[in-house]
Formats: sequence, structure tokens, C-alpha cells
Amino acid sequence: MLLPKRTKYRKVHRGRMKGRAIRGSQVSHGTFGLQALEPTWITSNQIEAARIAMTRFCKRAGKVWIKIFPDKPITKKPAETRMGKGKGSPEFWVSVVKPGRIMFEIADVPEHTAREAMRLAANKLPIACKFVRKQDQVQGGEVK
Repeated sequence: MLLPKRTKYRKVHRGRMKGRAIRGSQVSHGTFGLQALEPTWITSNQIEAARIAMTRFCKRAGKVWIKIFPDKPITKKPAETRMGKGKGSPEFWVSVVKPGRIMFEIADVPEHTAREAMRLAANKLPIACKFVRKQDQVQGGEVK
């Protein structure tokens, strides 16, 4: 399970997931990627489940990159607790994902294998995703 070694602050505000992803919206390391189409929080358990699904299908062939990291602590108050008494304690970690963000990349496998591995990974995630290829991306108005 992914989580930061240490953080400056234990608890953070919830924040907003407005707009599209600016950073991390291009396939940079691999040949194929899995792109988010909706805004959401992806938990560290969901990231790990998707990674395992991909690597099991590929039989550990190829190279997989996880392009998101859960660095936001989510707090919860215990059940049947009265109001007040401050914010709850951190329970799990999430990564804030906006539409357009590339979450996973894969290389050194054929396209049909990568497409199926990404489909299995997308089934583990709570959002709609899209399979993208590096050569299909538009960079500065021209096809790269």
C-alpha cells in the first residue's frame, strides 16, 4: 500500500476537484496509458488493486509505471461520536485525480495485451477511464 514516509501536516482540507488535469496528462514513460475521464479520489488500496491486476495479466512482462501517488490523508470520526471535539484522525490516503490525468503507463508489451491489462485495471477503479497510446497524442497542435 502506498503512503508518504512523512508529511509536514497530519491533516489537510478536503479541497475541490475543479477543472482538468494540467500536469500528467501526456503518456511520458511508457507506450500506452490509462487516462481518467472523471474527477475523484483514488485510494491507495484501489491503486494497488489496479497494479496487481495489470501485472498478473501481463505475467510480469513489460514495465508498468504508476503515475499517481496518494499524498492526501482522509480523516474519519469514530462511529456514534457526538459533534465537536475537533477533526477525526487520518484513516487512509488518497490521490486527487482530475479528468485527463494519466494514472498508469505500460511499455514493452503488444497493444492487445496492454489494452486488456488496462481494462482489468480500470475495473478496479471507481471512475470511467480511457486507453491511450503515446503516438496518438496531440502536442502543440500537431500529432506527435
